[in-house]
Amino acid sequence: MNTVRVGLRCDAGPRRGVGHLVRSLALGEEFLARGARVEMFGSVDGVGWAAAQLAARGIPLHPGPATPAELVETARRHQLDVMVLDSYELDPAGAGALRAAGVRTVAIIDGDSRGQDADLYLDQNFGAATPELPGRLLAGTTYALLRDSVVTARPPAPPAPTVSGRPRVLAFFGGTDAVGAAPVLTRVLLSTGHPMELTVVVGRPEIEAELEDLAPGRNQFVRTVPPTDELPTLIRAADLVVSAAGTSTWELCCLGAPTALVCVVDNQRESYHRVVRHGLVAGLGELPELAAVGLPGRTARAAAARTVHGLLASPERRAALAARGWATVDGLGRGRVVDAVLDTLRGAAVTG
Repeated sequence: MNTVRVGLRCDAGPRRGVGHLVRSLALGEEFLARGARVEMFGSVDGVGWAAAQLAARGIPLHPGPATPAELVETARRHQLDVMVLDSYELDPAGAGALRAAGVRTVAIIDGDSRGQDADLYLDQNFGAATPELPGRLLAGTTYALLRDSVVTARPPAPPAPTVSGRPRVLAFFGGTDAVGAAPVLTRVLLSTGHPMELTVVVGRPEIEAELEDLAPGRNQFVRTVPPTDELPTLIRAADLVVSAAGTSTWELCCLGAPTALVCVVDNQRESYHRVVRHGLVAGLGELPELAAVGLPGRTARAAAARTVHGLLASPERRAALAARGWATVDGLGRGRVVDAVLDTLRGAAVTG
């Protein structure tokens, strides 16, 4: 087979976040490792970290075609064999238009296919169902897309319980924290009164300014860091990680990190409840409730603080979460996805 040419169509931004780009990037790394040519089509304006990730891997960034006709024209101009679509905003008709033009199409979805007509669908969420779809569905964490930096940092076994008088806590909420979760959850963490060394990854200046106004309690220390390539190292070093229930969930599971999640947007809700219900992570609730004023907000924050305090006080509980998460996500998902994509291309070559 000649060199496969792959296009990744997704966007990232301060308010959109970087989750779509991160999982598309992981898939791009696997294609590159197989000798494919990979190009990104989309916008990463205002997210210097994301642009640097692409540049470091030699993946060219082009403007993102929006309409079905523009997608087809772009695929033809760049002679693409495969287009990966990862967006909640693109016209769903784009996938079918690409297929009709002879381009193998992969739609990355989160429960809802939005009516896209693709060759392959990927829903990497835990317990993803198998709805009636025109193409093949790759469902569940068996197909989780994880970057090189995560896969190489995966420990050979889940971490054993570790007793610490002042646990190391890491909090991050996506590459940009588009919904402003960090100040809310930092307050929850500090309200536990438990000693901790808290590191908060801060994606925007206004969030950092808000965190600077918070007053830690006795034996509580807070530091902020910008988005970093060293995140897997920070995760491995943490006794507890607090994060949003997005694409980073599978990174945390793969690394065997004791994790407490918060649901920050509606499309995370179903997956959030599944992983909490199956004991892969602890659940802290939904961000709008945690940020609410009055009695409802105080009640939600108090419940979340009790959960966090229980985890900080119990190495055994943290270790149990870590073990279940580590066993659920093995880090090989992206290879399975690329195998499936290459199978469709071989099938097309045979029938063509």
